[in-house]
Amino acid sequence: MATGRTHRPATRSRGIPEATVARLPLYLRALTGLSERSVPTVSSEELAAAAGVNSAKLRKDFSYLGSYGTRGVGYDVEYLVYQISRELGLTQDWPVVIVGIGNLGAALANYGGFASRGFRVAALIDADPAMAGKPVAGIPVRHSDQLEAIVRDNGVSIGVIATPAGAAQQVCDRLVAAGVTSILNFAPTVLTVPDGVDVRKVDLSIELQILAFHEQRKAGEDVPEVPPPPPTTVAQDGAAPAAADDGGAAAPAPAGRRDHKGPDDELPAVMPA
Repeated sequence: MATGRTHRPATRSRGIPEATVARLPLYLRALTGLSERSVPTVSSEELAAAAGVNSAKLRKDFSYLGSYGTRGVGYDVEYLVYQISRELGLTQDWPVVIVGIGNLGAALANYGGFASRGFRVAALIDADPAMAGKPVAGIPVRHSDQLEAIVRDNGVSIGVIATPAGAAQQVCDRLVAAGVTSILNFAPTVLTVPDGVDVRKVDLSIELQILAFHEQRKAGEDVPEVPPPPPTTVAQDGAAPAAADDGGAAAPAPAGRRDHKGPDDELPAVMPA
């Protein structure tokens, strides 16, 4: 069986936009559900509704795959499942390592959707010596000292990081040095990687914060604004006068210089957390 180390998805060479690539898994999930119900064909409107996009965008996306459907009939479900799976590289085996087997890492290891979508969990890795040898989802956890050998021996090109934030960059560096070229990052931090390495970040807290933003707007609550600093008036000769309540004279500014706040210095209405 082909492995992920020697075969790359065809989407980049075909010039498919990244936004379209991001929607292909949505279409595949909807089509898989239709296939499981033995639905032979589907219209663009029905499939778009199931995938949560508009039908015009769906038809544009499918045009990149060379699939236009049949007027009055729609799209062949099984053929589209194959076509999208092929473009996403899911018709081959992708060995994956998960690094960090805490609560989140263990949950990922137990997720049954990997195997059905072309991903094989080749190894579970953790830095805690007490975890070594313990089975999680039927797979014995291996110590992080073996990371490089595991990547090499299993032909791994996709790594999943589920470590605490402080350890994530070091783990990332080791994965990349060992030959991993794609990383799914669950750690709450931004990873720095060299060119040629793809990183996808999943941050559940950020998603919850975005939902909180929308809930606040739906409730009609106003976001409290941070008051701006008091304005500073620049005198004609370039000297900034003292604040009204300090009772002293302002020190003159150097000739030709005006003390002001440019756009980059302005405080935002909402300070980030």
